Amino acid sequence: MIVLGIETSCDETGVALYNTTPWEAGKPAFEGILGQGLHSQIAMHRDYGGVVPELASRDHIRRVLPLLDQSLAQSGLKLGDIDAVAYTQGPGLAGALLVGSAFAKSLAQGLELPSIGVHHLEGHLLSPLLGQTAPEFPFIALLVSGGHTQLMKVSGIGQYELLGETLDDAAGEAFDKTAKLLGLDYPGGAAISKLAEKGRVGIFDLPKPMLHSGDFDFSFSGLKTAVLNQVKKWEANSHSDPQGRDQFHADLARSFVDAIVAVLVSKSEKVLEQTGCKHLVLAGGVGANAQLRQALNNMASKRGYAVHYPPIELCTDNGVMIAFAGALRMLNQNNGSTRSGAFDVKPRWDLQSNNLAN
Repeated sequence: MIVLGIETSCDETGVALYNTTPWEAGKPAFEGILGQGLHSQIAMHRDYGGVVPELASRDHIRRVLPLLDQSLAQSGLKLGDIDAVAYTQGPGLAGALLVGSAFAKSLAQGLELPSIGVHHLEGHLLSPLLGQTAPEFPFIALLVSGGHTQLMKVSGIGQYELLGETLDDAAGEAFDKTAKLLGLDYPGGAAISKLAEKGRVGIFDLPKPMLHSGDFDFSFSGLKTAVLNQVKKWEANSHSDPQGRDQFHADLARSFVDAIVAVLVSKSEKVLEQTGCKHLVLAGGVGANAQLRQALNNMASKRGYAVHYPPIELCTDNGVMIAFAGALRMLNQNNGSTRSGAFDVKPRWDLQSNNLAN
């Protein structure tokens, strides 16, 4: 089965084609990726310091059809070779979701194909299955992105249990806000991680929120406030030395990253211990963070766990993960696919509510 995937939930337009034949034959899942196209809107939103929903929606309209043509050309396929269309139905920006949903539904109707709405987070959770070393079910997924920070137990395709989540800011959101405080460009995740490499360990004693809360929830707004207080304190002392300012920013970035990493790793370790799972998956945009990957690898090595990551290029939003998740659902009965042209989007959508029946 060849499935077309369309992703337009925020500020990346992604289109991809996935063939389920390798998966069904027990071969590595990544062998089913036939072609893909991706466009990031980062440059467009940078001047605004964040995503502007209306601009994002308009740009998706401009990009989706050329990206489809690119994916088809890369795969050597034609529209008539497609068996189903998968699209991100939510969560995300309402206008952006509407662009992808309308395009997917219109294409499916024109080709007389079934279509299936995919949960954006399911795409992220399953993307590590496309890596060189795929995890075994059940596994724990640490999903860390600009909009979500969650710990999930994944027992199989469409079988998800939320174990903990952020009570306020997501980790990625905290990265972006802290980066702005330090004068770094949007998006701040990669920039602050790179700056932290120049910082010294332990210069600032920043809080590690909910580290010992006894549950698997997160909170990062207080950490962001602690960084703001340090910045105000430094500015109040009237420092004007550029080199001193640069080192201050690097040291503060290092302490900030170390604090977030400590919380994420500690909670992940405790979940693995409590559930008895041996495999941990890191997914989402922050999953590309070098410090977090290294810390998780160190923890897993000491405790006898295995950590799995999606390919770096699949950490951000992309069409491959939607095509893949949609394809795996299409292989199950009662998967939610339809041939109807009617559609809606779900800007807020609980993943567990979309579980497949046992």
